Amino acid sequence: MKKPLQQTWDLESIFPGGSSSEAFTAFLDQLEQDLRQLLAQVKAAQPPQNVKETESYDSIYDLLQSTMTRASQAGAFVSCLTAQNQHDKKAVQLSGRISSIYALLKSADALLDNLLRLTPDDVWSAWLERSNIRPIAFVLNESREKAQDKMSPEMEGLALDLAVDGYHGWSEFYDTIVSHVTVAVEENGEVKQLSAGQAANKLDDPDREVRKAVFAEWEKSWGKAGEYASDVLNHLGGFRLKLYENRGWEDVLKEPLSINRMSRQTLDTMWQVISDAKPMLVKYLQRKAELLGVDKLAWYDVEAPISKSVSKVTYDEAAEKIVDQFRTFSPRMADFAVTAFEKNWIEAEDRDGKRPGGFCTSLPLTKETRIFMTYAGTASNVSTLAHELGHGYHQHVMDELEPMNQGYAMNVAETASTFAEMIVSDALVRTAKDEQEKLALLEDKIQRSVAFFMNIHARFLFETRFYEQRKKGLVGADQLNELMVAAQKEAYLDALSEYHPHFWASKLHFYITGVPFYNYPYTFGYMFSAGIYAFAQNNGSGFAAKYDALLQDTGRMTVEELAQKHLGTDLTQRDFWQMAVDLVASDIEEFLELTSKS
Repeated sequence: MKKPLQQTWDLESIFPGGSSSEAFTAFLDQLEQDLRQLLAQVKAAQPPQNVKETESYDSIYDLLQSTMTRASQAGAFVSCLTAQNQHDKKAVQLSGRISSIYALLKSADALLDNLLRLTPDDVWSAWLERSNIRPIAFVLNESREKAQDKMSPEMEGLALDLAVDGYHGWSEFYDTIVSHVTVAVEENGEVKQLSAGQAANKLDDPDREVRKAVFAEWEKSWGKAGEYASDVLNHLGGFRLKLYENRGWEDVLKEPLSINRMSRQTLDTMWQVISDAKPMLVKYLQRKAELLGVDKLAWYDVEAPISKSVSKVTYDEAAEKIVDQFRTFSPRMADFAVTAFEKNWIEAEDRDGKRPGGFCTSLPLTKETRIFMTYAGTASNVSTLAHELGHGYHQHVMDELEPMNQGYAMNVAETASTFAEMIVSDALVRTAKDEQEKLALLEDKIQRSVAFFMNIHARFLFETRFYEQRKKGLVGADQLNELMVAAQKEAYLDALSEYHPHFWASKLHFYITGVPFYNYPYTFGYMFSAGIYAFAQNNGSGFAAKYDALLQDTGRMTVEELAQKHLGTDLTQRDFWQMAVDLVASDIEEFLELTSKS
């Protein structure tokens, strides 16, 4: 790869001019025009009464898939603009326009789904056998079944229209709140006001006194924002509950389970296996507390390095390590990563004004991706970079499919990203230059297990209980703090000395409107990828092609069907999940053995 690598991404090649781009404005104008044409065609269409009449749907589906692709391109571009500069007011305004575009698309989709619902069964079955329709049969069947479980298309359309300034509007207001959050941090005797993203990196500082001081200010800052954030969370929750009520849905998990194409039995089995395994994680937490010289870890100690002398990894070094380890598994994956680095698809610079967190977004029209993070040279940053590249690779292998078959859910998306992490982290542990480096890298792996088994579980418990309370009325900031701490204590088996009451306010995931319960799919992805990783180790070098085939099916199968077809396993049973947990157990055993010599 060329060096040094640029740490800021290239958005100009997508639409020149950023949030003031005339080309992007013209693109949106045309997209809106085409969406109105699509909506008019769908409104004029009638349920087909014979197979011949279904041919009139061809142009509708061609236009639907075209507008879907362009809307995704536009949404990805705007998400990049708002993330790279939280103070870009024009980008925020564009977010509102994107919400309106998605509402038009969803309205057309809802009307079309209703036509599918009203199509006679015999005509439907015959239509799905047509050569140009057969490849998207799974998605069409799924849409038809969902339409039968919703309100009338008129009511669904009204809900979508109201959501633009209501539901999605509240989510955008949360982004405004976050853009004004700063955290006071002392550096070299001077107090600086850091953005939330910059301050989050300080929470992993090797010096416990620094972590403790930053965490206190972090809590204080989010406490000030808490009253505003609680309003947002309550209105988002209230909107969902009222929508579910009108659809006749009693279970708040019905929608997220449907979106993630998985059964409640699979979810419950996964959490049960994890809960049974948590005592081994407590042993790790207790050993880490001993190594840090404290009786119990505080929240800000969980992800802290156990050594103050952990060396930083430059961005170029991280890129080289990731590409090299990807290549040991799949040359195609490595080549994709090289493209991402060399074509400047990654925004990694540590600077003011950026949104906290990291993400990968796909640009399906140009078949590119963009990755966002704030790179500070930690082992965790290297993992995040590999994680987001895994997301990008997933979309890369999907690019050749029909647009409607590229709609894979969050849980399997997290599978690809976490699998990429595992390739890198496992190889780095094996090739560590000495025991100290091996211990640091091994501990970084285990920290992710703690995050997925405990931190994510706390989020799931909190959100489940929040909705139960929200059914009774508004839930105040103080009560949200109490729910959060109770969930954290339960998820961590009360193994910590101090918790994070305002976590609910600081975590963007609770405020994302596209996917409710934006938590357990992370754990599913981690566990599923661990199982796949174990499977790959038993199947030799030829597994890379099978892995690509599995990824390509993620948009056209349930997770249970996916696992059965490609891995020959039943996700509703414990065996597969236990295999994944066993990998974590072996890491902890090695950690405990290495640290017993200390």
